Amino acid sequence: MNRIRAYVRQHLPQLMIASLLLVFLVVFFWPRIFVVINAGHAGILYRPLFGGTVTDRVFSEGLHIIPPWNTMHIYNMRVQEVAHEIDVLTQKGLKIHLSLSVRYHPEYDVLGVLHQKVGPDYVQKIVIPEVESTLRTIIGDFDAEEVYTTKRAILHKVVNQSLEQVTQKYIKIDDVIIRKVDLPPMIQDAIETKLEQQQIAEAYVFRLQREEQEAQRRRIEASGLKDYNDTVRESLTPQILQWKGIEATRELAKSDNAKVVVIGNSSKELPIILGSDW
Repeated sequence: MNRIRAYVRQHLPQLMIASLLLVFLVVFFWPRIFVVINAGHAGILYRPLFGGTVTDRVFSEGLHIIPPWNTMHIYNMRVQEVAHEIDVLTQKGLKIHLSLSVRYHPEYDVLGVLHQKVGPDYVQKIVIPEVESTLRTIIGDFDAEEVYTTKRAILHKVVNQSLEQVTQKYIKIDDVIIRKVDLPPMIQDAIETKLEQQQIAEAYVFRLQREEQEAQRRRIEASGLKDYNDTVRESLTPQILQWKGIEATRELAKSDNAKVVVIGNSSKELPIILGSDW
């Protein structure tokens, strides 16, 4: 025991230096040894002494302990959005300016391959170039007016084709949004004027069709009235008219307000019927 104490007293400075050095190394390498992967993220391990990038394992959320000589690369796996602007040419060579938003996220299962073959700057290397290329190809088949008026159809093609191309490169594009289409002022004014005139012409055609339908309805109504009158006229004989007159006179004579009722007084017509006091 005395020997140990003597040894400690003799080597105390060296032991203190060694302890301080150990504490320093632990503090220095702490972030490299204890790695926390936050929610919505995933990690890819790089081992310089044992084969480089680990492509067959993706480290999930939580705390991971790794040797300090290894490196954990952390990727955001949530849906992300990048804004971008691009100039493209239409079918007739007219240049238009598009303001875009691209929503994307990396594929979880192949994140290691993405890190190994592309790297963390995959947005600038893959996502934007692929969307640009697809837009240039698709819009090259449209003229300016079609781009201005059918953005939804164009977007559908862009999303489908971009998805097909980018998925092969370990990324998924969820949506491409064309926020704004800027045409040369003269072209845009001409398109808007044309669209306005088309709306006016369509409204005029609608009114003509409505009037034609109304005229047709009136012709049908008049024809029906004519047929009705012809039928009634054929059935109205003098005897029926006289009988209807007698019935109407009788009802009128019963009315409290009736005082004197005078009907034709010839031998072939109805008699004179006075008030109910008679």
